[in-house]
Amino acid sequence: MEFFDVLSQRHSIRAYHPTPVEPEKLEQILQAINRAPSAGNRQAFEVYLVQDAPRQAKLVEAAHGQEFLAQAPLVLVFCAHPALSQVRYGERGETLYTIQDATIACTYAMLAATALGLSSVWVGAFDEASVHTVIAAPDDQRPIAMLPIGYAAEEPRLRDRRPLDHIIHRM
Repeated sequence: MEFFDVLSQRHSIRAYHPTPVEPEKLEQILQAINRAPSAGNRQAFEVYLVQDAPRQAKLVEAAHGQEFLAQAPLVLVFCAHPALSQVRYGERGETLYTIQDATIACTYAMLAATALGLSSVWVGAFDEASVHTVIAAPDDQRPIAMLPIGYAAEEPRLRDRRPLDHIIHRM
């Protein structure tokens, strides 16, 4: 898919067919994550691949009942790993760059999924401590975003976007 087509085709999907994501497509998404830029190439993030129903059900609970997390064949949980950035960039690396690294990696996964004909939705509304427990992450990692991925079982709801002159401030 052409890059600008990927951008226009990406929509937030909250209903998924149970069809599994093909291993080769999943591998391409994981490779895209690994190619995401990061501060100083520190890659100060970790990604947890959740594919089992009981754990996904616990993610639903942690995400205040967002049932589509259990519908999708897989969920990627992106965590900040502050120590990897802090060692080089100090407090700014620990409190900001690591979060940026995790969100950029999540964006790359989202766009890669779209390019492969899959759908996703960014999930940021969740109880951080609960997600941390569900994925059994070490204490030094912080859940930042979850990304369910699968084949859409709904048509995307098209939304208006802000006009560029409301967003871009030319100097």
